[in-house]
Amino acid sequence: MAGTLEPLGDKRRGALLGAMFLMATSAVGPGFIVQTTSFTVQLGAALAFAILVSILVDIAIQLNVWRVIGVSGRRAQELGNAVFPGIGWLLAVLIFFGGMVFNIGNVAGSGLGANAMFGADPKLGGIVSALVAIAVFLIRRAGAALDRIVVVLGAVMIVLTGYVAIVSQPPVGLAIRNAVIPEQVDFLIITTLIGGTIGGYITYAGAHRMLDSGVTGPKRVGEISRSSVLGILVTGVIRVLLFLAIFGVVAGGAVLAEENQAADAFRIAAGELGLRVFGIILWAASITSVIGAAYTSISFVTSSATSERRRNLYTCGFIAVSACVFLLLGQAPTTLLIMAGGINGLILPIGFAIILWVAWRRRDLLGGYVYPTWLLVLGVLAWLLTLFLGYQSLGGLGRLWG
Repeated sequence: MAGTLEPLGDKRRGALLGAMFLMATSAVGPGFIVQTTSFTVQLGAALAFAILVSILVDIAIQLNVWRVIGVSGRRAQELGNAVFPGIGWLLAVLIFFGGMVFNIGNVAGSGLGANAMFGADPKLGGIVSALVAIAVFLIRRAGAALDRIVVVLGAVMIVLTGYVAIVSQPPVGLAIRNAVIPEQVDFLIITTLIGGTIGGYITYAGAHRMLDSGVTGPKRVGEISRSSVLGILVTGVIRVLLFLAIFGVVAGGAVLAEENQAADAFRIAAGELGLRVFGIILWAASITSVIGAAYTSISFVTSSATSERRRNLYTCGFIAVSACVFLLLGQAPTTLLIMAGGINGLILPIGFAIILWVAWRRRDLLGGYVYPTWLLVLGVLAWLLTLFLGYQSLGGLGRLWG
């Protein structure tokens, strides 16, 4: 009975908030910033429609992912193996590989952020940032530290991006009109935004953190659903503010430097201060993505029986390897990033198919919970779109190997 449901304590509420922001900040990495800037330059006000559609699709997917994982109390790979033995471990291998490659890019992004903030050498900035991320998992109460840092840095990104969005003075009315009646629709950009927001490990970052917080079971459906939607909305707010900040500059007639359009836009909008603000945002986006990628990737190759200390040590090792590869290469490996991006496009339809199958056919894994038909239908429609994403990813891999 809902009336006998024990209220969440402060510790679990904090962990659930951390799960929301872990999902949101894992999505907001260096690639997120580059994508949003590039697409704003291409589409202008019409990008507002693509952002709105991508947020709605993301909500449909995450509502299903969080509910199935939360109600079942099992991680995605465990559900996969329960549905079809071996498929869960395949999913785990794909996510681990993709997470490692993208984490190298996240470390590189943190180095560039440090460079924009202080003029520091990008390699040194990347290594120091990686050490900061490792320190989070070495703290005695690592879980609580993780929750706090992603919430604080997520809030910093919102406030600073909001500041630049105000000073760049974008034509907000034009953006709102295009959100409903777009001057141009680009389905490729829409699907790219969706894949970049919930592709690969990002799909499961918040849901797996929620499991570790202990918020599970059919009685917690309300908290689970609200948290999944709010997490996507946090990502959406950052995307909208970043779009408005760039759009204000572009609409004013400025031509952005090709080598770093986002940094140039912030500089034009707010001068030297804008460039420093961009550095803070890029660093915050990168280090939270380092934390999110490492945490989620390790959650796929460990189980609930693995002690928290051992899991944290594995996570530190994951970050250290990412940082060492970055140090050797000096940048994110372009070919591997393309490959990992293609794999991420395949992960989403495979992993989401497992989630929907459990919702439809495996009530035993949900503790007898009756899954809402409307949510299942919504999930199936979103899954069909992920097939298109997967098809495009295969095309990207084909071009890479061709």
